[in-house]
Formats: sequence, C-alpha cells, structure tokens
Amino acid sequence: MPKTANAPILYSFRRCPYAMRARMALAISETEVEHREVVLRDKPEAMLEASPKGTVPVVVLDDGTVIEESVDVMRWSLGENDPEGWLSGDDRDLIAMIDGPFKHHLDRYKYSTRHDTDPEEHRAGAFAILEQLEARLEGRKCLCGDTRSMADIATFPFIRQFANTDREWFDAQPLPNLQRWLAEHLDSPLFKQIMVKHDKWKLDL
Repeated sequence: MPKTANAPILYSFRRCPYAMRARMALAISETEVEHREVVLRDKPEAMLEASPKGTVPVVVLDDGTVIEESVDVMRWSLGENDPEGWLSGDDRDLIAMIDGPFKHHLDRYKYSTRHDTDPEEHRAGAFAILEQLEARLEGRKCLCGDTRSMADIATFPFIRQFANTDREWFDAQPLPNLQRWLAEHLDSPLFKQIMVKHDKWKLDL
C-alpha cells in the first residue's frame, strides 16, 4: 500500500499473526498506509519512540495518534470504511478467547522448548478450542454467518499458525469444517495480497 499525503504509517512484520489481521483489515477498508517492514530483533527507533512496547502492528496517524493493538487497528480502519460489513461480526468474546486461552496454548505448543512446557498438553488445550470453532462452523461458511467478518479475520492467522506447527497432524484431525474454512482463507486473494514481501524499512538519512 503506497503512501499518499498524510497517510498513516504502519509498522509491520510479515509473519506476525497480529500484523496479518491488521493488514487484512487495512486492505479491505482500502486504508492507504506507508508500510514499514521491521525486523523484530532490530526494531527501528522511530517505532519504539511511537510505541515503547515494541510489538507489531503499530499505526501512527498524521496527528500523532498511535494505535498499537491489532484489534484496535482493525476496528479503527473498519470504522472508516467497512465495505463487507466485517464489524457486524465483531464477536469480542470469541476474539478474547483466541487472544487469551488459545494463544496461551499455541505459544506453549509451538515454542515448548522456550517455555519449558509439554507440547502435547498444550496442543490438547488448543484443540479443545478448535472443537468449539468446528461446531460453530457447522452449517455455515464463516464464524458469524455465511460471509467473512472481523471474527474470521481476527482468528484466522492464529489457526494458520497452529496448523503449520504440525500440518500432517492437523490435517488428520476430525475438523472438516475448520479445515475447509482455513483452506478458503489461505487461498483468498486478500490473504495473498497482504503477504506480499516488503524490504526491511530503514530511515533515509
């Protein structure tokens, strides 16, 4: 997304699931931003000055306002323009479950060595939540109906990350609705659009 006059600045990291969902909302809302791709082990000072917590995404508006939580970026951009009606599916309880318990188990499954945890225990904890999503998708295409909404986009990057931890295992599970849902999001033009690679941003001196 190219920068136009007074366009917001987006600090992002391509593979971060939080940044993915923010970029998808920015893209669908046609919000033009100056995309600054960062390397998390070498965060630019400009980003840390705007948001000392040092995580992505970060959006800096022309008036200096900083939006530093991915769901807030989504709600802000969709509040400006929501052509597909995503905000009608802003299921805050579902998103909180994904960002809370599911992410807790996901991190301790995917990064068990770092957390010194039993990956199978946390895979089982995450799977119990996946079963809830499987039931929710019974008889409908998306999590809040038959069209994608904020609930789907806020959830999808984390299900993708879980599935990719052991794809053979995930594909063998009795989750046909969720597996179909995931495949459709992975194959969507929107996802392919926001996963285009960007060079690392650096300040022009």
